[in-house]
Amino acid sequence: MKVKIHKNDIPNNLNLGKIIAIDTETMGLDYKRDPLCLVQISSGNKEVHLIQINRKTFKADNLKKILENNDIVKIFQFARFDLAVLNYYLKADINNIYCTKIASKIGRTYTDKHGLKDLCKELLDIELSKQMQSSDWGAENLTEQQINYAASDVLYLHKIKDELDKILIRENRMELANHCFKFLKHRVTLDLAGWNNQDIFAH
Repeated sequence: MKVKIHKNDIPNNLNLGKIIAIDTETMGLDYKRDPLCLVQISSGNKEVHLIQINRKTFKADNLKKILENNDIVKIFQFARFDLAVLNYYLKADINNIYCTKIASKIGRTYTDKHGLKDLCKELLDIELSKQMQSSDWGAENLTEQQINYAASDVLYLHKIKDELDKILIRENRMELANHCFKFLKHRVTLDLAGWNNQDIFAH
C-alpha cells in the first residue's frame, strides 16, 4: 500500500480513474457540529490519497470536481453519512453512488453484520483493525496508526463491491440495490433538512 497525503486539496492533474472508493473522517458523528477533517480516496490500485481539509475555508475545488463527476462511480461503506458531510462542508453534489453497506443489507440477508470489518473478514478473508476509529482527526500531523487506519477504510472497497455484486446478481437483487443507491441523495437531503432521526415512511 502506498499512501499520499495532501494538504487542503488534491493536485488538479490527478487521474483517479472511473471508479473510486471514498471515506471521510470527522471530529464526531454530528456533522453539523463536528467538522470534516479528512477525505480518503482510492482507485483500487493499492494507492490511497488522504486529503487533510482546510477547516477554515473548506475549499477543495479539485476534490469537489472529482466528487461531482457523474462519469465516476463513487464507492462508500456508509454513504448516507459521508454524502451528508461532503455536501454540508464542501457543497458537493454527488451522483453515481454505490454503498457497500446497503448492498450488503440487501444481498447478505443471512446476517446482521454489515460493517467494514465484517465484510473484509467474510468476503476477503482480511482481518481489519478498527482500533483508531475514535481518534483526533483534527490534528495537524496524523500518526502512522491514523494514516494506516484511514487508508484501510478505502483500500478494500473495490473488491468488496465486486463480491457483493456477485451476491446481488445471484439473488436477483441488483436492480433493488441500484434504486436504493439512487434514493440516497434524497435521504441525505432529508437528513440535512432535519429529518435525520425520523423514518418518514413509518406509520
